[in-house]
Amino acid sequence: MKRFFLGFAVVSLLLAGVVSYFADSDPDGLDHVTEQHGIAEHAQDHPLGGGPLADYAVAGDDRLTGLAGVVGVVLTLAVAGGLFWLLRRRKGVDSDAKSG
Repeated sequence: MKRFFLGFAVVSLLLAGVVSYFADSDPDGLDHVTEQHGIAEHAQDHPLGGGPLADYAVAGDDRLTGLAGVVGVVLTLAVAGGLFWLLRRRKGVDSDAKSG
């Protein structure tokens, strides 16, 4: 099982770090709709609007798109892993609840 998760992490990091450089620079459907309806203008007013990973780049540098992807994958895996670790079933807990 550990090999699976390690492989999953490696593939995710490779996709985020390498394949992201080949992404189209034209806005996708969601970006187009937010620009068309004026939502994009207000996004910069959001507390995270000018954050270090805004617009899929690090500090606004498009050359660091892969790094932004890697940071996003690491943060997502860390949060998800932490939640799974906190919410996991522990051995013996279910048997104690059923017997009481």
